[in-house]
Amino acid sequence: MRFSVSLRAEGDRTITLAEVVELADAVAVLNGIASGAGSTSFGAQIVVEAADSDAAVEIAIGQFQIAASSAGMPDWPVAWAETISEIDELEALDP
Repeated sequence: MRFSVSLRAEGDRTITLAEVVELADAVAVLNGIASGAGSTSFGAQIVVEAADSDAAVEIAIGQFQIAASSAGMPDWPVAWAETISEIDELEALDP
């Protein structure tokens, strides 16, 4: 099943727009988007295949950390993660 996983890493300095652009390039291959310019955190929303929500978070954290490292982002811990499955999204659209 496909999951959209939102992740956020938090740290101790302000993230620049240039850094978020680099992160956006790194997560683009994961059908992802990046955020965080002007804040003391950075994040991404990426798509992963997993059996359930817990597995999706585990897979996404690994992929997020690899993308963040390749983009030159600070090595900050993931402080928050949230998932939504493709089924949940479809059910939300059904009146």
